[in-house]
Amino acid sequence: MRIAQIAPLAESCPPRFYGGTERIVSYLTEELVEQGHEVTLFASGDSQTRAELVACAETALRLNPAVKDTIPYHMVMLDRVRRRAAEFDVLHFHIDLLQFPLVHEFAGKTVTTLHGRLDLPDLWPFYGAFPQMPLSSVSYHQRQPMPASVHWAGNVYHGLPENLLAYSPVAKGGYLAFLGRISPEKRPDRAIEIATRAGLPLKIAAKIDKADQAYWAEVVEPMIKSNPLVEFIGEINDHQKAEFLGDALALLFPIDLPEPFGLVMIEAMACGTPVIAFPSGSVSEVVDDGETGFVVPCIEEAVKAVSRARMLERAKVRGGFERRFTVERMAHGYLDVYRGLPGVARNAARGQRANGHPVALRNIATEGFVLKRAARLLRPSWAQSSATASPRKSGCE
Repeated sequence: MRIAQIAPLAESCPPRFYGGTERIVSYLTEELVEQGHEVTLFASGDSQTRAELVACAETALRLNPAVKDTIPYHMVMLDRVRRRAAEFDVLHFHIDLLQFPLVHEFAGKTVTTLHGRLDLPDLWPFYGAFPQMPLSSVSYHQRQPMPASVHWAGNVYHGLPENLLAYSPVAKGGYLAFLGRISPEKRPDRAIEIATRAGLPLKIAAKIDKADQAYWAEVVEPMIKSNPLVEFIGEINDHQKAEFLGDALALLFPIDLPEPFGLVMIEAMACGTPVIAFPSGSVSEVVDDGETGFVVPCIEEAVKAVSRARMLERAKVRGGFERRFTVERMAHGYLDVYRGLPGVARNAARGQRANGHPVALRNIATEGFVLKRAARLLRPSWAQSSATASPRKSGCE
């Protein structure tokens, strides 16, 4: 298939540091290329990919101090996408809602993955006004606040390359980990309290957005400075992440928001590290309670879960990741979504009638998935090395 992936421009694909959406777009793009599809990635110019890269900003916007408003850059990107729309069988958007008024004439061959929270009141009337737009959720819980009229084309959980984060059979560091973003809804303050009550060190690897500077300065930073067990590391990259998560006894995920997915949970599981999480949003869909971690209702239960996490078999935690959250499974899920889109189905039917030889696209995709999966299982996934991607760029013409 000829597939366009349209990424946010805030971070590169993959991002240098924080950036869950762009990271997932990158993993999906590379896996679709691996499976033989013709993929074009609309993203920032510092992205790395084996697909055709259409550079719609010179660098990731968040890391460019000259950028004050990201909307103009995204609107220019959408104009480029519209000009080239006829070249693609599917256009897969990852930028929430900006494209909706611009893609009416080819909406049937588009799908938009909604990566963020959908419980914000301003979103209800917007999505209700575009019931024809195919949407994909990243968890079933994420759908709950949405109008009944929206068109859900599928639900696809995030996935990671199996060889991205090395499996760690032993937690060498003896500490608890908090990874992500410093913000009131992510509740690093809860993580600090859990670790303190458990009598264990806590390492915090997280970014601090401008919007959260006051929360950091008034709440979190004083807690860290007054607690010798807590260490703040700052933002880390993928290479650092494997060691950071792999050496931890458990990942603390004590969130206070309807988390759409929570990528860090499956990153920890990929390393064999169990997750201790509060039951908000997607958590109960991602964590297999008692197998890949524990879903707990309060700080007291989280402290008890720390001791229980030591008893979990890390190989089984890793196994839970491999069964449910690999990039192959994610790509396979999205290919099913693509082929179910009304515009894609119509075009496929026309092509079949024209040449008189129907093509079993779904069977081809499934066979490729099974064969590739079987080949990877011949050796431990954490012993595999990832190939270095070399980008092919085209201008935003």
